Amino acid sequence: MPSKLWLVLSLWLALPTSEAGRQMPKLSDKKLCADSDCSHPILIARALQDYYPGDCRFIPIRQGQLIYVYGMLRDRGNLFWAGIVQDSYYGQQEARIGHFPSSIVEETHPLMPASTIVKTTKWDFYCN
Repeated sequence: MPSKLWLVLSLWLALPTSEAGRQMPKLSDKKLCADSDCSHPILIARALQDYYPGDCRFIPIRQGQLIYVYGMLRDRGNLFWAGIVQDSYYGQQEARIGHFPSSIVEETHPLMPASTIVKTTKWDFYCN
């Protein structure tokens, strides 16, 4: 009996309890970046409205925040971009790259041309 209880407990603990640490569905197969590693920001954008993400692939954004955009997803139009929120005080928010709808921002400063098409990987949509 104790071995069955241990087995049930082990299986229960192994079940995912959140989105963290798992692969999420891909939003696109390609993205447009400034370089092949998507390591340089393309532009700076300002949020026109608050955005509350539906899952861990996306980042929360408050109206007026600046976002450094590193990639633009391509397959299904230009619906989602990937970037990092720049808060008013450095360190106030954990720096995490995530996706957001391009419709909630306005481009404020172009930085580098987005001329490199890069295939997305599972890590582009992995929730950690």
